[in-house]
Amino acid sequence: QVQLVESGGGLVQAGGSLRLSCAASGRTFSTYAMGWFRQAPGKEREFVARINWITGRTYYADSVKGRFTMSRDNAKKMVYLQMSSLKAEDTAVYYCTADGSSRSVAAGTSDYWGQGTQVTVSS
Repeated sequence: QVQLVESGGGLVQAGGSLRLSCAASGRTFSTYAMGWFRQAPGKEREFVARINWITGRTYYADSVKGRFTMSRDNAKKMVYLQMSSLKAEDTAVYYCTADGSSRSVAAGTSDYWGQGTQVTVSS
């Protein structure tokens, strides 16, 4: 079992930055693939970023590539999403997710999800 708690959301002006954090519980955290998804009002949840737990390689949605950076700290059982050059269209609830399968994380069918944190970007 893994429990995930996101934090760090808030209101920021366009062009600004925020760092989201996700605290995880569970003994086998280091063996889980982790990801971030987001859902804007009236839209479906979409993939933002994920990190491979074996290689540490990161993958990003085209819409955030070059602006967002995902990282993880296995010792602290934390993952982060550093968001820069924020745009109004980045406004959404951001969710942290975990699964033993990278494929499941990529597909958004992970077993574990946090409660989400709101990010609002004002233009």
